[in-house]
Amino acid sequence: MKYMRVVSAWLLSFAATAALAHAHLEKAVPANGASVSASPASVVLTFSEAARLTACWIQKSGGLKEKITSAPATPQQQISVPLAKLEPGTYVFSWRVVGDDGHVLPGQIQFTVSGPAPAAAPTQH
Repeated sequence: MKYMRVVSAWLLSFAATAALAHAHLEKAVPANGASVSASPASVVLTFSEAARLTACWIQKSGGLKEKITSAPATPQQQISVPLAKLEPGTYVFSWRVVGDDGHVLPGQIQFTVSGPAPAAAPTQH
């Protein structure tokens, strides 16, 4: 009887661990909350396992959400999404991926493009 309890507890523990093993974001470039001096050429997302990007968007603070269509469609552990040149401002990049286990993983990062400093006005003498 005690043996069955131990085996049952072990199986439940294993099942709980397996259920939590979905793909998750390990790293983003630019990082969430980062401030970059120039427009990044791409956003690179690194997941714990291969995932297929099903949709992604970028939205400048106060602007409209724009869907990005130039992203890879095959499952990859590291997904690079090319970006158009971004003006200085704060952006939210959001996505939806499907892991190998079929679970959908939405996510987002926020970053700021500080851009070059405005040109100084000519001084008059």
